[in-house]
Amino acid sequence: MTDPSPTAIAPPPRAPGEGVWVVLPTYDEADNIEPISAAILAALPAATLLVVDDDSPDGTGHLADGLAAADPRVRVRHRAVKQGLGRAYLDGFGQALAGGAITVVQMDADFSHDPAALPELIAPIGDGDADLVIGSRYTTGGAVVDWGLGRRVVSRGGSLFARVVLGLGQNDLTGGFKAWRAATLASVPFDGVHAGGYVFQIEMTFRADRGGARIREIPITFRDRRVGQSKMSRRIVVEALVVVVQLRAEELLGRGRRRRGA
Repeated sequence: MTDPSPTAIAPPPRAPGEGVWVVLPTYDEADNIEPISAAILAALPAATLLVVDDDSPDGTGHLADGLAAADPRVRVRHRAVKQGLGRAYLDGFGQALAGGAITVVQMDADFSHDPAALPELIAPIGDGDADLVIGSRYTTGGAVVDWGLGRRVVSRGGSLFARVVLGLGQNDLTGGFKAWRAATLASVPFDGVHAGGYVFQIEMTFRADRGGARIREIPITFRDRRVGQSKMSRRIVVEALVVVVQLRAEELLGRGRRRRGA
């Protein structure tokens, strides 16, 4: 009589946030850095939180160093020169990928993005259903509160403009609450990304889409920052319009060159 086949033992479930790096750019977020860090790690206890500080004059970087000294899950990347949101994110992404991240999350440090939504944001990546997940204000079930009419028009108009010009299907292209499969993020050529401000969000989604990424949107409620000043400006809006047109022009030019070379 032979011994029965051994029963397969299922691997233990992953702790919430295991393999996840949350990249958190900061500039003058001294009032927010401690509570937002605590909220992120409460939502994803096994995650790594990477604070990327652009030499904040209000001491945000120093406070982040204190958090890192007290908690090994927190790391800090100090940047000597402020070069815009996009450059800070690319720097942080590179650190996360080099550190072995499986999933990379990007979010604001001002509580506009609710840390409690993080498990839902990363779930499609872990389930193998998506390569990029966008926390969307403008998909069914999403919402924006605490914004005036002008800010709403600029945000919705920017997303609509980018959708039409770039031929993208996502509803919220200007939002910055996203989860990336690390392999998908690594496939984006960082050297080719030329957006420094908020249009970075549009550009990265565009490049992921053109690379064949499976992109999903989940509804979120976006709230205006709790404290501090918004970084939005007229220059940032103009940059977004210019870069969107530039991306489309570069794509059309590339197609034309490929046709001539065929």
